Amino acid sequence: MDQTGKPFRWGILGPGGIARKFATGLTVLPDHKLVAVGSRSQANADRFGDEFGVARRYAGYEQLAADPEIDAIYVATPHSFHKEHTLLCLAHGKPVLCEKPFALNAAQGEEMAAAARAAGLFLMEAMWTHFLPLLVTTCQLLAEGAIGAPRMLQADFGFRAAFNPSGRLFDPALGGGALLDVGVYPVALAHMLWGEPNRIAALATVGASGVDEETAILLGYTGGELALLSTTVTTNTPHEATLLGTDGWLRLMPPWWAGQELLLQRNGQPSERIVRPYLGNGYGHEAIAVADAVCAGLGESDVMPLSASLAILRTLDAVRAQIGVRYPSE
Repeated sequence: MDQTGKPFRWGILGPGGIARKFATGLTVLPDHKLVAVGSRSQANADRFGDEFGVARRYAGYEQLAADPEIDAIYVATPHSFHKEHTLLCLAHGKPVLCEKPFALNAAQGEEMAAAARAAGLFLMEAMWTHFLPLLVTTCQLLAEGAIGAPRMLQADFGFRAAFNPSGRLFDPALGGGALLDVGVYPVALAHMLWGEPNRIAALATVGASGVDEETAILLGYTGGELALLSTTVTTNTPHEATLLGTDGWLRLMPPWWAGQELLLQRNGQPSERIVRPYLGNGYGHEAIAVADAVCAGLGESDVMPLSASLAILRTLDAVRAQIGVRYPSE
């Protein structure tokens, strides 16, 4: 809710699958309201509008960005359009929550961040996992020294998808591949723990369409910490994340990226089960954070600042350089 007591008003740019999850997350927040949607076609905008009770439906993105009755816009188009659509919204004076990955590469991300800072507008990557109560609790436990010094992270995120060379997951023109679609989650988790790595090693299986279908990543940090990460679109993975420390370990139970439970094992003590439920489907927590920041006049999130998004993109760029994946627009 803004300072006038009115609900925080959202617009959605790109009514695809992830946008439906975000819109569903808003339905449990009484102080938030989805008021407009923009799509490439009127039919898609109307379909989405009917599903979520959205009154204003635009066939095109320019009208959505120019709508004066929107407090912030959620950009949910394919990866390769994030920069273009974020810049469009910023040019019309709109704060933006941009779906992950923040951009195709760090150069694009830098351009987006510079535009937001120059305009004095809020911009954040939609790393919704970071705002879940379980991840907040995890950070608190680590700060308290619950497992001593964190030394190693093991995390995966993968699923099996049918091969479709023209589909979003496998099309290089749309930034396809496992790394940018779901690999960004474990990379972001590692960044949350230790910041930007100073050593990167990666291997991948690059498929017939030219994108990574399976990728294994090893990240090293200045303190000697290591992250062992894997991502794939060819097989279902356990969706676990385990953090090993000098005095114990903790496991974010599957699916860790949408987690509500962790197991804490302190050396020499019985294990502890900690449950932290989220609101609705979980997506509302990032929406609350965006509204709070925008209403406070902030340009960035303290949980997911632009510096973090840019560092993650640099890591993804370095991984892609090693595995030989390059997108047509680069």
